Amino acid sequence: MNAEPLLSSVVAALAEVRLEVVLIGNAAAALQGAPVTTVDFDFMFRATPVNLAKLKKFAKRMDAMILRPYYPMSALYRVMNDDRGLQADFMPVIHGVKSFNSLRSRAEKIELAGRGLWVANLADIIASKRAAGRARDRAVLEILEKTLREKKSSS
Repeated sequence: MNAEPLLSSVVAALAEVRLEVVLIGNAAAALQGAPVTTVDFDFMFRATPVNLAKLKKFAKRMDAMILRPYYPMSALYRVMNDDRGLQADFMPVIHGVKSFNSLRSRAEKIELAGRGLWVANLADIIASKRAAGRARDRAVLEILEKTLREKKSSS
């Protein structure tokens, strides 16, 4: 499955509602050349009242619903549209990252479908996965670290 058309529509809708996010997780790593797959998009954002209103507008544009899955102490907002295969998670806090501003300061802006998308630095993705310590995160660490080494040696 090629996730680019779905991600392009997500990026367009985010731009339309002016919600500032940084793509994190395996989708961000894949955009940087890591040979990983994922079925969802993970974003870090600021959970302000204004941004939560923008998140609702984003969900409406995507014909999706916002869910609040129960995880202990989670502030996760999950936007889903099963018909389109969309699962986008929006998190104000992620393991191993001090703040949205610190993550954003190291992120790279790429162009996708004529829109800008901030993508987390691969080192931040690795730090977050290591700090989370979940089995699924540990499973890709070696691949992500190898990709980071290859990126550094080619630059």
